[in-house]
Amino acid sequence: MNEHAMQMLAALAIAGGACQFLAWKLRLPAILFLLLTGIVAGPVAGWLDPDELLGPLLFPFVSLSVAVILFEGSLTLELAQIRGMEHVVRRFVTSGVLVTWSVTTLATHWLAGFSWEMATLFGAIMVVTGPTVIVPMLRSVRPTAKVANILRWEGIIIDPIGALLAVLVFEFIVSREAGAAFSQTLLAFVSVIGIGTLTGTVIGYLLGEALRRDWLPAYLYNLATLAAVFGAFAISNELAEESGLLAVTVMGIYLGNRKGVPIEEILAFKESLSLLLITVLFILLAARLDIGQLAELGWLVVGVFLVVQFVARPLKVAYCTWGSSFSLRERALLAWIAPRGIVAAAVSALFAIKLEELGFDEAALLVPMTFVVIIGTVVFQSLTASSLGRWLKVSEPDPHGFLIIGANPLARTIAKALDQQKVRVMLTDTLWDNVSRARMAGLRSYYGNPLSEHAELYLDTSGLGYLLALTADAHLNGLACNRYRDQFGPRHVFALRVGGNASGRADVARQGRRAFGEDVTYVDLSRRIYRGAEIRRTNLSENYTLDHFAEMYGARATPLFALDPKGRLEVLAADNQREPGPGWSIIALIDQDPDEASKPRNEKTESGKTRGREA
Repeated sequence: MNEHAMQMLAALAIAGGACQFLAWKLRLPAILFLLLTGIVAGPVAGWLDPDELLGPLLFPFVSLSVAVILFEGSLTLELAQIRGMEHVVRRFVTSGVLVTWSVTTLATHWLAGFSWEMATLFGAIMVVTGPTVIVPMLRSVRPTAKVANILRWEGIIIDPIGALLAVLVFEFIVSREAGAAFSQTLLAFVSVIGIGTLTGTVIGYLLGEALRRDWLPAYLYNLATLAAVFGAFAISNELAEESGLLAVTVMGIYLGNRKGVPIEEILAFKESLSLLLITVLFILLAARLDIGQLAELGWLVVGVFLVVQFVARPLKVAYCTWGSSFSLRERALLAWIAPRGIVAAAVSALFAIKLEELGFDEAALLVPMTFVVIIGTVVFQSLTASSLGRWLKVSEPDPHGFLIIGANPLARTIAKALDQQKVRVMLTDTLWDNVSRARMAGLRSYYGNPLSEHAELYLDTSGLGYLLALTADAHLNGLACNRYRDQFGPRHVFALRVGGNASGRADVARQGRRAFGEDVTYVDLSRRIYRGAEIRRTNLSENYTLDHFAEMYGARATPLFALDPKGRLEVLAADNQREPGPGWSIIALIDQDPDEASKPRNEKTESGKTRGREA
């Protein structure tokens, strides 16, 4: 029996890894493949029985997994981001939630015949979307930046908010069932909220102090954080039953918003752990589906899905975008995309188990109902959203922006030049000093590792179609090129050689095209930028060709980009096949002319040529 359990756990990990790889390769939500794997392995083939495999450990495993997932999600929820957002996004994650909640609750009660308690809980669970299902869909649909930003931030922020709402509804149901009087029910409900909030805040404060004041060695940060999450969950549940999820959510929000806490190191570990838990958990939950319960729900459950898709979501979008500058086409696409994901599945399964133990027989139907909505929204929207976006003309036909790996002085200079040419740019760096300088220069930037799972979910690549690796680390440049090759295409991935000999196996950056020429290096360009070289744009014509440009500037100029007559930007790589001609523009790094540098500022150089303006 032990050997069988070991084999099943190994098979779970292998199958989950294969599902995640396949989802990444096909740019589809991993939840589709995890769901299919769980259903085939569980109710269809009978290979996997989670209750038999884990026995009494199933409930603790689900509980602790949900706690870690919610903590990781709430850790990324910065209150400053909510305060600084436009009113449309604020509505989507605050008052707009009430629209989805109320419409779904009414449909679940009237169509599926759920009691008001179960219908209200189900409606609360259904308000979440989540970045794990939104981000892959956005890559496929490629909506305009305006629409993509709304959907991204809604998915990021609404996960912990929706889970918190579901926890509060669950606590109210349990408290109300346990007490005879409404006052007792309200008191129990308030005590759960108070203890959960207090426990999460106190343990979050203690952990934050330990991390801020270096009471722990760096290698124990992740272990201490995981122990604190489990401790907060267990202690809070001991003080007030079922308040643990609220405690870890509050703890994550507190740490994520406290200055001086090195949450980046914690997030790197939590991302990998959450991904593993999500992968295994979703297969296990899908394997627990009861086909008989689905049959018991009947076709009315399809009616609930249709209301969620075609009534609740459009009403929420209409309310949240009222009085905004969004066009009808943009609102239509916003109303179409709202897939449910792992948080909805995990929270519904957790509450179903708990409520069944408390004697709520109807709770067993929460999970199949949730999975019907998950399957319906993910499959339906994945198959139709791209076509709808193109038909509505709110999809970007050809993303031409640049994702620049590195925010060092060279990368910032090039990004500024592209930004002045109205080209969308996003810089990413692991050094906060570089990122802060980029932001002070007005450049969009992402602080973190571009290869991480966090970047997979939170790095905004909408409007970006090219990669330009500009760091002093050839290994990172090469890995970035390999990572984004499938997303942007092999012809749109570029890396600048760092320096030295370009041959040999150590030259990892060869996984991307050579940016700016075979002999151009990061070291050389950075040195010239430091000495005062500037990026300028020069227009070519019949009388001033590329040869004239080369003759005029010689070794002082290094062409970086070219703009064709239609305004399309090209990176001047070592393997370029098109040569700029009349009507084109050259964007080049040009060293200061020693003679011009010595002239008075008001003296102009006369060349008789068409000189480019500075970029």
